[in-house]
Amino acid sequence: MAQSFDHESASASADTETSPLERLAEIAARTAEETGKFANVDAILRIPVTMQVVLGSATIPVANLMKLGRGAVVPLDHRVGEPVDVVVNGRVVARGEVVVVEEDNSRFGVSLTEIVGPLGQGET
Repeated sequence: MAQSFDHESASASADTETSPLERLAEIAARTAEETGKFANVDAILRIPVTMQVVLGSATIPVANLMKLGRGAVVPLDHRVGEPVDVVVNGRVVARGEVVVVEEDNSRFGVSLTEIVGPLGQGET
């Protein structure tokens, strides 16, 4: 089954800026329509997942952990300016930089700089 390529819609879609996750959802929806394997992609897209942003980690002995108190500083393995990991259901899916949310200066957000590929390879 041959498919035609519509240059106008391709250039229009290139002009609009979509997030990598939106592109992934579009590809999943298009694939489901073409193959007919999924009766309702919307049901899949509504499944909640846990997303975390990992600023860094530290390994310390239990004795030092017990000494921690208010005001203690625990150095992390990430340095200032290094990308943070975006983890979904325990798997790193992207990396980004911490930003202050424009609408509300009392909250942080993450600006994605890299989407991690299926084999751990990044694509920007």
